Amino acid sequence: MNRTTTALLAALEAFIAVAVGLAIPTVALTVVWGVSLGMGVDWIGFWRAAADVWLLGHGVDVLVTLPSTLAAGTGLPGAEQPFFITIALLGFGTLTAVFGVRVGRRAAISGSRMVGILVAVIVFATLTAVVLFSAGDVIARPSRVQGLLLPVLLYAAAAIIGSEWESSRLPAVQQDGPARSIRRVIARWPVGLRSGVAAAARGATVAVCGIIAAASVLVTIALVTNYSTITSLYETLHAGAIGGAAITVLQLALLPNVIVWVVSWLIGPGFALGVGTAVSPAGTTIGTLPGLPLFGALPHGAASVGWIGLVVPVLLGAAGGWVAGRRLPAGSSTMARLATGLAAGAMAGIALGLLAWFSGGAVGPDRLAQVGPDPWLTGALAAVEVGVAAALLAALAGLRGRRADEDPEPQRRTSLPSEAATLSR
Repeated sequence: MNRTTTALLAALEAFIAVAVGLAIPTVALTVVWGVSLGMGVDWIGFWRAAADVWLLGHGVDVLVTLPSTLAAGTGLPGAEQPFFITIALLGFGTLTAVFGVRVGRRAAISGSRMVGILVAVIVFATLTAVVLFSAGDVIARPSRVQGLLLPVLLYAAAAIIGSEWESSRLPAVQQDGPARSIRRVIARWPVGLRSGVAAAARGATVAVCGIIAAASVLVTIALVTNYSTITSLYETLHAGAIGGAAITVLQLALLPNVIVWVVSWLIGPGFALGVGTAVSPAGTTIGTLPGLPLFGALPHGAASVGWIGLVVPVLLGAAGGWVAGRRLPAGSSTMARLATGLAAGAMAGIALGLLAWFSGGAVGPDRLAQVGPDPWLTGALAAVEVGVAAALLAALAGLRGRRADEDPEPQRRTSLPSEAATLSR
């Protein structure tokens, strides 16, 4: 594939990434505008709201200044003063990251990786700027600096990760100059360090993905078992079918955040839904919540068996340590294996701490300025729980492999049939 074709396809991919992400809130709000409001108001306000939602999904802070009558109607203390909404609706960010990985992989396969990534990022940045400068109004004003940087950085990072992932799978002769340079630098590392980092990264990946999968299962169970409560909350909103659909879209965008909150619940710290509230294995203490039916799935009162959830990160850390230990060279010392397991725990703690940081923020004034988990506490406890279990299992995997190499019994047993055949002859 020549460079021109690669550039054109990359530009198209970047356009689709922005268009799909924006289409979700835009279509939902346009249906509300057309059906519920009968097109009786200016549509541009709904476009700006959709753009604000998309920017929020990439971590852009939005300054909200409500008119006095609307602020009084919310019933929230401090609503009459300007306040920030800082929570990232991770559903939109995840969608952008998926498109970024896709364009990076295609660029690596094309043989013109840098051209593809640069064109895609430039087009994405241009479209993001258009969205940003058309979004602000007197009620909601997104941060210009964050709006120009954060979505583009996310898309570019995902594209680079996707291209590196695909380049590592290509034969050396098909890799471009940057890919070969990176691999030459890594090849200069000591063998023990190189194998240890690779094993720790693999173990951390197993632990992090496993904990997120377990949290997703718990969220699904909670939604299914509390279906009647969630339905009742929908009815109390009196939003109608169209308004209910728009609320559902918002909740789907928030669902990845909720999964990360449950990850923090499994690790131990839990999460907050406002200042002075707590949802943790020790129990649930909440007050007035934002009017989202999704919160009907929250546990209530003291959780007598909630601490059982703490076993999940320990078990998955042990699984990650076993995988890491099996990937180390056969002659690795016990100290090297323990260090690899602890490194896997540190990597898992950093990853889960960052996810906790991205998943929380402010959703309104006063007590709603603190929603989500504590990223520092979540990351630190995850590093300890995963790291200790991973270190022990990595060392155990090495001891088991060493005993298997030193045990002559299997070799003796395998030789018995041939000896018996010789005696019979």
